[in-house]
Amino acid sequence: MQNIFFDSSETLIRIVLSSVIVYICIVAFHKVSGKRSTSQLNNFDWVVTVMIGSIGASTIVLDNVPIVEGMASIVSLLALQYLVTKYAAISPEFANFIVSEPRVVFYQGQFLPEAMRKERLTRQEIECAMRSEGIHDYDQVAAVVFESDAKLTIIPKRDPLDRLDEQGNIKPSDTLKPLY
Repeated sequence: MQNIFFDSSETLIRIVLSSVIVYICIVAFHKVSGKRSTSQLNNFDWVVTVMIGSIGASTIVLDNVPIVEGMASIVSLLALQYLVTKYAAISPEFANFIVSEPRVVFYQGQFLPEAMRKERLTRQEIECAMRSEGIHDYDQVAAVVFESDAKLTIIPKRDPLDRLDEQGNIKPSDTLKPLY
């Protein structure tokens, strides 16, 4: 229980200086690496964001992690993220490997229990997403998609005249076609 509230002035000064330096470096690194480095587009982006936070905190608080080493590891993670996302942008196979596929969990007024079970979603979570979009009735919704970034997207029904193809069949929306 020794040093629970205060260790020393030297430790406090080191933590304050480390905080300022690490903060400036992380902001600068993210500015250089682009918007993708702070996004949470998929699980990979989220993992990198959490790792950077952990490394930043360790660099600030732990006296055995020098600032240069902490920043080198953050730069390494951002470089890896850049390379992985760059390769995923040109290789559909690789993109499919690292990015979760979106899944329809509600379609044409029906909850899809098998899809919900696979994604570990409850009816209440889907209904909450509908309410947050101002949806009052299931018949206002064409589909609900559980996206790669773990968000629920509500696709409202289209105008009835816009929903039919040349043969009079109901056509799916352009954004839902790839999910079939």
